[in-house]
Amino acid sequence: MKMKLLILAALLGLSSAQFDPHMKNGRTSLVHLFEWRWADIAAECERYLAPNGFGGVQISPPSESIVVTNPWHPWWQRYQPISYNLCSRSGNEDELRDMITRCNNVGVNIYVDAVINHMCGAGGGEGKHSSCGTYFNANTKEFPSVPYSGWDFNDGKCNTGSGEIENYNDIYQVRDCRLVGLLDLALEKDYVRGKVAEYMNKLIDMGVAGFRVDACKHMWPGDLSVVFGSLNNLNTKWFNSGSRPFIFQEVIDLGGEPITASEYTGLGRVTEFKYGAKLGTVIRKWNGEKLSYLVNWGEGWGMMASGKALVFVDNHDNQRGHGAGGASIVTFWDSRLYKMAVGLMLAHPYGVTRVMSSFRWDRNIVNGQDQNDWMGPPSYGDGTTKPVTINADTTCGDGWVCEHRWRQIRNMVIFRNVVNGESFSNWWDNGSNQVAFGRGSRGFIVINNDDWTLDATLNTGLPGGTYCDVISGQKEGSSCTGKQVQVGGDGYAYFNISNSEEDPFIAIHADSKL
Repeated sequence: MKMKLLILAALLGLSSAQFDPHMKNGRTSLVHLFEWRWADIAAECERYLAPNGFGGVQISPPSESIVVTNPWHPWWQRYQPISYNLCSRSGNEDELRDMITRCNNVGVNIYVDAVINHMCGAGGGEGKHSSCGTYFNANTKEFPSVPYSGWDFNDGKCNTGSGEIENYNDIYQVRDCRLVGLLDLALEKDYVRGKVAEYMNKLIDMGVAGFRVDACKHMWPGDLSVVFGSLNNLNTKWFNSGSRPFIFQEVIDLGGEPITASEYTGLGRVTEFKYGAKLGTVIRKWNGEKLSYLVNWGEGWGMMASGKALVFVDNHDNQRGHGAGGASIVTFWDSRLYKMAVGLMLAHPYGVTRVMSSFRWDRNIVNGQDQNDWMGPPSYGDGTTKPVTINADTTCGDGWVCEHRWRQIRNMVIFRNVVNGESFSNWWDNGSNQVAFGRGSRGFIVINNDDWTLDATLNTGLPGGTYCDVISGQKEGSSCTGKQVQVGGDGYAYFNISNSEEDPFIAIHADSKL
């Protein structure tokens, strides 16, 4: 028995480190720069992310993918690998390495979106229509650049007539059959595990801090455990000796299916899709939901333990109706509600937080479905991705949304850093959609989502003094470009927030004191 416990302790020791994002200098959030080019990410790390306290970037899949021209270069082509060569529409291997180095040098971590459940779709054809022009044949399941052959796929294990997942209540189908036609890798084979680990280890050695692992629900936890266990420690040029890669696994679990996120939480963090789905319902006030119900937000709402969760208001899938959450998901298209939702997320201690950074596309909603949900990033006529242009007012142009540069969101990323480690405290609500809460003695947020004015004197928990609200403006030198909040010696402050304001919420913190 003692030996068993020792083995268990060793295994737990291995995985517990995979929950730590290894962010530097007290930083706490990552941003998903969806479909950005490596050169633009490198510049953004230096000019914006590091100075504004962002801890890391989730990048789009760097592996060579199929090139789809009907529809025209959709975003999802990058989720159909044809090799593990490091060339994609974001750039080549040299540009990737340069980005990783430059971001690490300013203390911003890189997390890779790793697509390891499958290769391209079964209908992907034969040829060199791939991001580096590498030959492949989806018909015969030959990917010579890896190399994978027909032996390396799960078709023989799949028990459905179509070879596709037909029933999500059958855990064997979900993991052994094809997800929307994608050729399903046999991750139980040592050879396949080795090739996947080789790909991930190359990236670790280049300096990445960890991985968002795509489609984990469609892989057996035991197979993932072996792959994660064979990953190298992080590069000691930038990380402490013995640091394990940060792992966050995409598992869509909204309840109602036999496969649950809890099967994966022993291996690393897991994307908590209930977070954005439920927060969206509350912020939209659907089904009689109210902000006041968030007093026990997090585990109290049936979510996984905070130490296991990676949270977000929206992601690249569900902001366009894919994935999980449906119509309740709040996105940049609903900017006023979105800023409130992201502000609340960043103020609340639950989970590791991820901010979304999107691109616009021409939505065409027919019967509730966006006919253009496939559209790729801003591109030139030949399908190559456009650079991210930065406007004089620090917003982005050319179709790049850059929510992470919105003053309200950026300042709440900083707020989270300032209050890091402080307890959730001084909750107040009006029984409806006006709420406030603090983080120890370091920060306080007040939100009015009712249809009338918030008018209240509240205990902020902060030391007395004059604070600058970081939503309507910010502290610049010794002055404030936004509202000012007077906190008395007893920690109380008077708040008046009209429901018609551009942003009906206020946030103050220790570093915004004048």
